Amino acid sequence: MNSTNRAREQRSTFSPTFVLIAVVLCTSLVLSNLVASRSFFFWKITITAADLIFPISYILNDCLCEVYGYKKARFVIWMAFGMNIFTVLVTQLALLLPVSESFWIDQAYRAVFAADARATIASLTAFLVGSSLNAWVMSRMKVLQKGKHFWLRSIVSSIVGELSDSIIFVPILFFPYGFKMVASLIVCQVSVKVLYEIIIMPVTQRVVKHLKRHEDLDIYDEDISYNPLKVWEV
Repeated sequence: MNSTNRAREQRSTFSPTFVLIAVVLCTSLVLSNLVASRSFFFWKITITAADLIFPISYILNDCLCEVYGYKKARFVIWMAFGMNIFTVLVTQLALLLPVSESFWIDQAYRAVFAADARATIASLTAFLVGSSLNAWVMSRMKVLQKGKHFWLRSIVSSIVGELSDSIIFVPILFFPYGFKMVASLIVCQVSVKVLYEIIIMPVTQRVVKHLKRHEDLDIYDEDISYNPLKVWEV
Protein backbone atom coordinates (compact mmCIF):
# COMPACT_ATOMS: atom_id res chain seq x y z
CA MET A 1 0.00 0.00 0.00
CA ASN A 2 1.52 3.32 -1.06
CA SER A 3 1.72 6.42 1.12
CA THR A 4 -1.11 8.27 -0.67
CA ASN A 5 -3.60 5.44 -0.21
CA ARG A 6 -2.49 4.92 3.37
CA ALA A 7 -2.99 8.64 4.05
CA ARG A 8 -6.57 8.51 2.72
CA GLU A 9 -7.33 5.39 4.72
CA GLN A 10 -5.97 6.83 7.99
CA ARG A 11 -7.10 10.43 7.69
CA SER A 12 -9.61 10.02 10.53
CA THR A 13 -7.71 7.43 12.60
CA PHE A 14 -4.70 7.65 14.89
CA SER A 15 -2.04 5.00 15.40
CA PRO A 16 -0.72 4.18 18.90
CA THR A 17 2.60 5.80 17.97
CA PHE A 18 0.89 9.01 16.89
CA VAL A 19 -1.09 9.10 20.15
CA LEU A 20 2.11 8.61 22.16
CA ILE A 21 3.86 11.50 20.40
CA ALA A 22 0.80 13.72 20.89
CA VAL A 23 0.66 12.91 24.62
CA VAL A 24 4.37 13.65 25.10
CA LEU A 25 4.03 16.97 23.23
CA CYS A 26 1.05 18.02 25.36
CA THR A 27 2.86 16.99 28.54
CA SER A 28 5.98 18.91 27.50
CA LEU A 29 3.98 22.09 27.07
CA VAL A 30 2.19 21.72 30.41
CA LEU A 31 5.45 20.93 32.24
CA SER A 32 7.31 23.82 30.61
CA ASN A 33 4.74 26.25 32.00
CA LEU A 34 4.78 24.65 35.45
CA VAL A 35 8.58 24.90 35.81
CA ALA A 36 9.01 28.23 33.99
CA SER A 37 9.57 30.13 37.23
CA ARG A 38 12.74 28.14 38.03
CA SER A 39 15.71 30.00 36.54
CA PHE A 40 19.41 29.16 36.57
CA PHE A 41 22.71 30.21 35.01
CA PHE A 42 24.00 28.49 31.88
CA TRP A 43 27.33 29.82 30.62
CA LYS A 44 26.60 33.19 32.29
CA ILE A 45 23.18 33.30 30.64
CA THR A 46 20.05 33.22 32.78
CA ILE A 47 17.53 30.71 31.42
CA THR A 48 14.56 28.90 32.90
CA ALA A 49 13.89 25.21 33.35
CA ALA A 50 11.20 25.63 30.70
CA ASP A 51 13.89 26.37 28.11
CA LEU A 52 15.12 22.78 28.54
CA ILE A 53 11.68 21.24 28.08
CA PHE A 54 9.83 23.57 25.71
CA PRO A 55 12.02 22.85 22.63
CA ILE A 56 10.87 19.21 22.86
CA SER A 57 7.42 20.36 21.77
CA TYR A 58 8.93 21.90 18.62
CA ILE A 59 11.00 18.79 17.90
CA LEU A 60 7.90 16.60 18.22
CA ASN A 61 5.95 19.11 16.15
CA ASP A 62 8.55 18.69 13.38
CA CYS A 63 8.23 14.89 13.59
CA LEU A 64 4.44 15.04 13.43
CA CYS A 65 4.38 17.41 10.48
CA GLU A 66 7.11 15.54 8.57
CA VAL A 67 5.57 12.09 8.97
CA TYR A 68 1.82 12.59 9.48
CA GLY A 69 1.29 15.92 7.71
CA TYR A 70 0.22 19.43 8.65
CA LYS A 71 -3.42 18.59 9.46
CA LYS A 72 -2.57 16.12 12.21
CA ALA A 73 0.16 18.42 13.55
CA ARG A 74 -2.40 21.26 13.69
CA PHE A 75 -4.80 19.02 15.62
CA VAL A 76 -2.14 18.18 18.22
CA ILE A 77 -1.09 21.83 18.57
CA TRP A 78 -4.66 22.79 19.45
CA MET A 79 -4.97 19.78 21.74
CA ALA A 80 -1.82 20.88 23.63
CA PHE A 81 -3.23 24.40 23.80
CA GLY A 82 -6.48 23.06 25.28
CA MET A 83 -4.72 20.81 27.80
CA ASN A 84 -2.66 23.74 29.04
CA ILE A 85 -5.77 25.86 29.54
CA PHE A 86 -7.33 22.95 31.43
CA THR A 87 -4.22 22.71 33.67
CA VAL A 88 -4.32 26.44 34.42
CA LEU A 89 -8.03 26.29 35.30
CA VAL A 90 -7.56 23.29 37.62
CA THR A 91 -4.58 24.81 39.45
CA GLN A 92 -6.43 28.11 39.91
CA LEU A 93 -9.53 26.29 41.17
CA ALA A 94 -7.36 24.46 43.69
CA LEU A 95 -6.19 27.83 45.04
CA LEU A 96 -9.80 28.86 45.68
CA LEU A 97 -10.60 25.83 47.81
CA PRO A 98 -10.62 26.24 51.63
CA VAL A 99 -7.25 25.29 53.11
CA SER A 100 -7.11 22.65 55.81
CA GLU A 101 -5.05 23.32 58.94
CA SER A 102 -2.80 20.36 58.20
CA PHE A 103 -1.73 21.85 54.83
CA TRP A 104 1.13 23.91 56.23
CA ILE A 105 2.81 24.60 52.86
CA ASP A 106 -0.08 26.61 51.43
CA GLN A 107 2.02 29.75 51.05
CA ALA A 108 4.66 27.88 49.07
CA TYR A 109 1.95 26.18 47.01
CA ARG A 110 0.46 29.54 46.10
CA ALA A 111 3.86 30.95 45.21
CA VAL A 112 4.34 28.14 42.67
CA PHE A 113 0.86 27.83 41.18
CA ALA A 114 -0.58 31.33 41.42
CA ALA A 115 -0.86 32.28 37.76
CA ASP A 116 -0.25 35.74 36.45
CA ALA A 117 -3.02 36.39 33.90
CA ARG A 118 -0.76 38.38 31.61
CA ALA A 119 1.96 35.71 31.65
CA THR A 120 -0.56 32.93 31.02
CA ILE A 121 -2.19 34.67 28.07
CA ALA A 122 1.22 35.57 26.63
CA SER A 123 2.51 32.02 26.98
CA LEU A 124 -0.54 30.36 25.42
CA THR A 125 -0.78 32.83 22.55
CA ALA A 126 2.95 32.58 21.85
CA PHE A 127 2.82 28.77 21.76
CA LEU A 128 -0.19 28.67 19.44
CA VAL A 129 1.28 31.17 16.95
CA GLY A 130 4.84 29.83 17.10
CA SER A 131 3.92 26.17 16.78
CA SER A 132 1.45 26.85 13.96
CA LEU A 133 4.07 28.79 11.99
CA ASN A 134 6.64 26.06 12.69
CA ALA A 135 4.29 23.42 11.24
CA TRP A 136 3.38 25.61 8.24
CA VAL A 137 7.03 26.23 7.31
CA MET A 138 7.84 22.51 7.70
CA SER A 139 4.92 21.54 5.49
CA ARG A 140 5.60 24.05 2.71
CA MET A 141 9.35 23.44 2.63
CA LYS A 142 8.86 19.67 2.42
CA VAL A 143 6.77 20.05 -0.72
CA LEU A 144 9.16 22.59 -2.25
CA GLN A 145 12.21 20.45 -1.41
CA LYS A 146 10.49 17.25 -2.60
CA GLY A 147 11.14 15.66 0.77
CA LYS A 148 14.90 16.25 0.81
CA HIS A 149 16.98 18.03 3.47
CA PHE A 150 14.79 17.42 6.51
CA TRP A 151 17.50 18.93 8.71
CA LEU A 152 17.29 22.27 6.87
CA ARG A 153 13.53 22.70 7.09
CA SER A 154 13.57 21.56 10.70
CA ILE A 155 16.06 24.28 11.64
CA VAL A 156 14.41 27.00 9.51
CA SER A 157 10.94 26.19 10.83
CA SER A 158 12.25 26.18 14.40
CA ILE A 159 13.86 29.60 13.94
CA VAL A 160 10.59 31.00 12.56
CA GLY A 161 8.50 29.34 15.26
CA GLU A 162 10.75 30.11 18.22
CA LEU A 163 11.30 33.71 17.05
CA SER A 164 7.55 34.26 16.68
CA ASP A 165 6.99 32.72 20.10
CA SER A 166 9.59 34.95 21.78
CA ILE A 167 8.48 38.11 19.94
CA ILE A 168 4.99 37.62 21.38
CA PHE A 169 5.90 36.35 24.85
CA VAL A 170 8.90 38.45 25.92
CA PRO A 171 7.60 41.99 25.18
CA ILE A 172 4.31 41.33 26.99
CA LEU A 173 6.14 40.32 30.18
CA PHE A 174 9.24 42.51 30.06
CA PHE A 175 8.25 45.72 28.24
CA PRO A 176 8.68 47.80 31.45
CA TYR A 177 12.41 46.98 31.38
CA GLY A 178 12.98 48.66 28.04
CA PHE A 179 13.73 47.70 24.45
CA LYS A 180 17.33 46.65 25.10
CA MET A 181 16.32 44.09 27.72
CA VAL A 182 13.49 42.75 25.56
CA ALA A 183 15.73 42.39 22.50
CA SER A 184 18.45 40.70 24.56
CA LEU A 185 16.00 38.19 26.04
CA ILE A 186 14.54 37.37 22.62
CA VAL A 187 17.98 36.74 21.13
CA CYS A 188 19.05 34.60 24.11
CA GLN A 189 15.87 32.52 24.17
CA VAL A 190 15.82 31.85 20.43
CA SER A 191 19.55 31.08 20.33
CA VAL A 192 19.42 28.61 23.23
CA LYS A 193 16.33 26.81 21.92
CA VAL A 194 17.52 26.57 18.32
CA LEU A 195 20.99 25.43 19.46
CA TYR A 196 19.27 22.78 21.56
CA GLU A 197 17.46 21.49 18.46
CA ILE A 198 20.60 21.57 16.31
CA ILE A 199 22.52 19.52 18.88
CA ILE A 200 19.79 16.92 19.06
CA MET A 201 19.19 16.91 15.26
CA PRO A 202 20.94 13.53 14.65
CA VAL A 203 18.50 11.93 17.10
CA THR A 204 15.52 13.71 15.53
CA GLN A 205 16.52 12.52 12.04
CA ARG A 206 16.78 8.92 13.23
CA VAL A 207 13.39 9.14 14.92
CA VAL A 208 11.77 10.55 11.77
CA LYS A 209 13.25 7.82 9.57
CA HIS A 210 12.10 5.16 12.00
CA LEU A 211 8.59 6.63 12.17
CA LYS A 212 8.25 6.70 8.39
CA ARG A 213 9.21 3.04 8.17
CA HIS A 214 7.15 1.97 11.17
CA GLU A 215 4.00 3.89 10.18
CA ASP A 216 4.48 3.38 6.41
CA LEU A 217 3.74 7.08 5.99
CA ASP A 218 5.43 10.09 4.42
CA ILE A 219 2.76 12.73 3.89
CA TYR A 220 3.16 15.60 1.40
CA ASP A 221 0.69 18.46 1.96
CA GLU A 222 0.09 19.31 -1.69
CA ASP A 223 -3.63 20.13 -1.57
CA ILE A 224 -4.78 21.15 1.90
CA SER A 225 -6.10 24.17 3.74
CA TYR A 226 -3.64 25.88 6.06
CA ASN A 227 -6.44 27.61 7.92
CA PRO A 228 -5.34 27.17 11.58
CA LEU A 229 -8.97 27.04 12.72
CA LYS A 230 -9.87 23.88 10.80
CA VAL A 231 -8.92 21.78 13.80
CA TRP A 232 -11.17 18.82 13.10
CA GLU A 233 -10.05 18.45 9.48
CA VAL A 234 -7.62 15.57 10.11
